[in-house]
Amino acid sequence: MFSGIVEEYAEVVRIEKDQENLHLTLRCSFVDELKIDQSISHNGVCLTVVKIQDGTYTVTAMRETIERSNIGMLKVGDKVNVERSMLMNGRLDGHIVQGHVDMTAECVDVQDADGSWYYTFKYAFDREMAKRGYLTVDKGSVTVNGVSLTVCNPTEDTFQVAIIPYTYEHTNFHTIHVGSVVNIEFDILGKYISRIMQLSK
Repeated sequence: MFSGIVEEYAEVVRIEKDQENLHLTLRCSFVDELKIDQSISHNGVCLTVVKIQDGTYTVTAMRETIERSNIGMLKVGDKVNVERSMLMNGRLDGHIVQGHVDMTAECVDVQDADGSWYYTFKYAFDREMAKRGYLTVDKGSVTVNGVSLTVCNPTEDTFQVAIIPYTYEHTNFHTIHVGSVVNIEFDILGKYISRIMQLSK
């Protein structure tokens, strides 16, 4: 379980394909604090640490994860937003993020807002999935590449988020441009409410 408050971005230093799996080796500032079997969010995808060596750590992504996220698009040198699982005795500064990416979205517009930025993302809308909570609502929460954000100006298949300078600089949002593919996770609370409403009919 995560909060969507990204700690920093890690650099991909090695990628190895092993049948249908991808082994990703990354470097970040807190490698020495990690343990084998620890869960870390990578661009919003919960992956397990399987190896720690020489100031780097390795995680493995299976086919399901690769098909549903942008993990398979990563290259050596790319920056990946990382967050360790949240402490239960701390403040929930973002929102409840499972690390279970629902799908990818494409950046279709970036607007300069005099020091901040508005990013617009487009995703594949499915009416049946929307009935189950896979949609965005105005002022609701959404996770983009592991970052907890507030939705503004949602349409049927797009939404905007506002990015302040701190978030822009300390996450990989500064690498996102029109055409970039990001991971999105819709709000789990919305999914539960939608499911309960369906079952109560």
